[in-house]
Amino acid sequence: MDFTNFFNSNFLYDVAFIAIPALLCITIHELAHGYIAYRLGDNTAKEMGRLTLNPIKHIDPIGLMMILFAGFGWAKPVPVNMNNFKNVKLGMAATSFAGPASNIILATIVLLIFFLLPYPYGGVDALRAEKLVAIIIFRTAYLSVALAVFNMLPIPPLDGSKIFFSLFSQDFYYKLLRYERYGMILVILLVLSGRVLNFNVFEIIIIRPAWFLIDTISSFIEAVIGLFK
Repeated sequence: MDFTNFFNSNFLYDVAFIAIPALLCITIHELAHGYIAYRLGDNTAKEMGRLTLNPIKHIDPIGLMMILFAGFGWAKPVPVNMNNFKNVKLGMAATSFAGPASNIILATIVLLIFFLLPYPYGGVDALRAEKLVAIIIFRTAYLSVALAVFNMLPIPPLDGSKIFFSLFSQDFYYKLLRYERYGMILVILLVLSGRVLNFNVFEIIIIRPAWFLIDTISSFIEAVIGLFK
């Protein structure tokens, strides 16, 4: 299915209709981290007021701007004290996985809503308001999936790194965590190298996998809906 029409709009229009989905996606993502950490015995996020759907609590200004203008970004990380987990590696892996998993669940829910809209593809008979709602809903799904894919990269401090690091010994795990602060430098270098070499790295490692997941989830939802027709 071709969803291209949902991204044909001017720059200011794009920013306005990416901001709302972006805030929802990062809020759900960070809330999931904090909630699972809380369930596993770490109260840090709760004590700092991060177990909330208030997006202001989760915004990282630079990360949000990156989402709006570069197509990828991040939120303010939920504070986690891994020493409160009974099993440090398992606790961190579960807490880290919760973020991307919540984004996939969110994308599935909003895509279901998208397909149940009276005019989900903004047809000529659809009201303008319905088209705008459809755009926001679909972009929420896309950004949510893209955020999940981005965070599953095994590059610290992204969630995928903590899941990947949990496969190593305890001592090596702690050593790897010391270098988390340098991970975003690697991400930025990947972006810059793509621009210098005229080779879009993120097209391969984020955008294509994100569209594949969108198509897969959409096909599943269409099949389920078809069973009830």
